[in-house]
Amino acid sequence: MSCTNPNPWYAKKHTHHSQFSDIEFIEAFEKAVLDPKLFNHEAHLRLAWIYLQNFGEQKAIEKTCSGIKHFDIVCGNGDKFHTTITVASVKMVRHFIKKSKSASYFDFIEEFPQLKVAFKEILGQHYSPEVFISKKAKVDYIAPDVLPFD
Repeated sequence: MSCTNPNPWYAKKHTHHSQFSDIEFIEAFEKAVLDPKLFNHEAHLRLAWIYLQNFGEQKAIEKTCSGIKHFDIVCGNGDKFHTTITVASVKMVRHFIKKSKSASYFDFIEEFPQLKVAFKEILGQHYSPEVFISKKAKVDYIAPDVLPFD
């Protein structure tokens, strides 16, 4: 199966990732049958939130990185994955989870909308812009050079 030949299990035409339960969303993502148009920035945050809730930080980072790499290869050109941005994203979500009272991703993102609307600005509080344009940051995780996450 690929994202251009979706699994019949997903017969319903989804127009937003929120139409999937967390279990359905993860399954569609991991099998790379999720419509790539639905895997937007907010869906990336949701992925990190679900993995953090189920596996803790280190395993969530591993699963998020390997999952997005796989999804990019199957559903894209295999050239979009950026290690530092992905790991930093998981660490940012974890930072806000520690402050959260929310039991669901959608309550969480309502509680901390800045992750959706000011993500680049938050990254900019931790990293200088030069880090993200380096080839090394695309392939290997580079820790924040301005302000550590915790």
